[in-house]
Amino acid sequence: MINKYSYINIYENKKKNSKLSSQILYGEKFTILKKYKDWYRIKTSYDKYEGYIKKKKFEEFNFKPTHKVSSLKANIFLKPDRKSQIKMKLSFSSLLHVKSNKKGFLNFDNYWIQKSDVVPLNYREKIFKRISIFRNVKYKWGGKKFDGVDCSGLIQLFYKFNNLYCPRDTGPQFKYFKRFKSIKKDAIIFWKGHVAVCLSKKKLIHAYGPKKKVIIMDVKKTINLIKKTAKLEVIGIK
Repeated sequence: MINKYSYINIYENKKKNSKLSSQILYGEKFTILKKYKDWYRIKTSYDKYEGYIKKKKFEEFNFKPTHKVSSLKANIFLKPDRKSQIKMKLSFSSLLHVKSNKKGFLNFDNYWIQKSDVVPLNYREKIFKRISIFRNVKYKWGGKKFDGVDCSGLIQLFYKFNNLYCPRDTGPQFKYFKRFKSIKKDAIIFWKGHVAVCLSKKKLIHAYGPKKKVIIMDVKKTINLIKKTAKLEVIGIK
């Protein structure tokens, strides 16, 4: 199946008060493993992540993405005009099948997006080049969007944007990435249940629960703070 909603929440269980565990962005595909009255158990195609989503109308997968959203969030219009009605907002790394272009807008699924908000699907860059666009985005457990993201989701988004695989959660990420010898730009620092990316030898960025947002902090101060407040040591630099 293909997601044609701005996003879909994935939950740990098929209950109203279930905990959010991840999200599926626009254009991502997934498989329905089992159907229930009001829920589906699914597996995502990108990272093989399993969980429960609320029952909705979905389309069978029959499209090939051509572009991806490169801005933090993009307005989706009903017409190729910024004064037109905004239908929804798509988050960074959402996937689109573009059919045509007009006056700086691209057409997909009967909607329009500004050309400046997307890049071709095969576009790649240094993995964390634009990670700072998430600065001050709210921390949200299980989130992967412009209005809420968690620490491992933030890491995964930028690998996905660059057409590379990355596991969803910190534990599998720690096992997946190779060991790094020192703290430097683009190094990924792991604690048990938490992860951050180095912007340089001295600064890092992470979706940090205690600060309730994505924040840039001093590397040494962060390591000492997490050790003091959460009693956690760094378990690896990858």
